[in-house]
Amino acid sequence: QVQLVESGGGLVQAGGALRLSCAASGSILGMNRMGWYRQAPGKQRELVASIDSGGSTNYADAVKGRFTISRANAKNTMYLQMNSLKPEDTAVYYCNAEVFGSSWNLRGYWGVGTQVTVSS
Repeated sequence: QVQLVESGGGLVQAGGALRLSCAASGSILGMNRMGWYRQAPGKQRELVASIDSGGSTNYADAVKGRFTISRANAKNTMYLQMNSLKPEDTAVYYCNAEVFGSSWNLRGYWGVGTQVTVSS
């Protein structure tokens, strides 16, 4: 079994910064694509940023130039550096990862989420 645990959320003023982390643990032989999603109250969950196993990244237009996704493969960990935060960034942020588990089967996992609140 694999677990993803997010950390680093909190309350910050507009213009501030936060760094989210997502640590994977369990029966992991390798990790493929990883991504951060967010869900604001009354809205659907949306992709914020993703990074593949080779380090190629993809960002939602709303966060381009402000957020940076990265990963530390040796630690099975992913990060999201969020700068110049805006009130509209307020949401629960979820970690998602495609994991090669035992027998090299590939499966997707979600974390439980971490709240990010940006005050105006």
